[in-house]
Amino acid sequence: MDDELSRVFAALADPTRRDMVARLATGDATVSELAEPYDVSVQAVSKHLKVLEEAGLVSRSRDAQRRPVHLEAQVFDLMTRWVERYRREAEARYRRLDAVLAEMTHPQDTHHADEENVS
Repeated sequence: MDDELSRVFAALADPTRRDMVARLATGDATVSELAEPYDVSVQAVSKHLKVLEEAGLVSRSRDAQRRPVHLEAQVFDLMTRWVERYRREAEARYRRLDAVLAEMTHPQDTHHADEENVS
């Protein structure tokens, strides 16, 4: 996977990683804090975080003895733009379908409206 969007979606395909991202949305946390609710080792959580970090979703910093994990929210802008593009295309298709269905259901109303627009 060479492109950033593919790495992001692949990283978020795992429910544990999605949950970690959701928890990080409320604030930074250490690996130990992130590991608390899961029945897995800290090493397993570290592996999940490595995937998220490689996808650009999280970063780690140093704060004295702590190494908090930080959510990189700008990556979500990339995802949002991608989703929004397809949402707009789907909306346009639905509007065209609505117009066709309206024509099929009430052809005289549409024809009458067209005549009013001409005059």
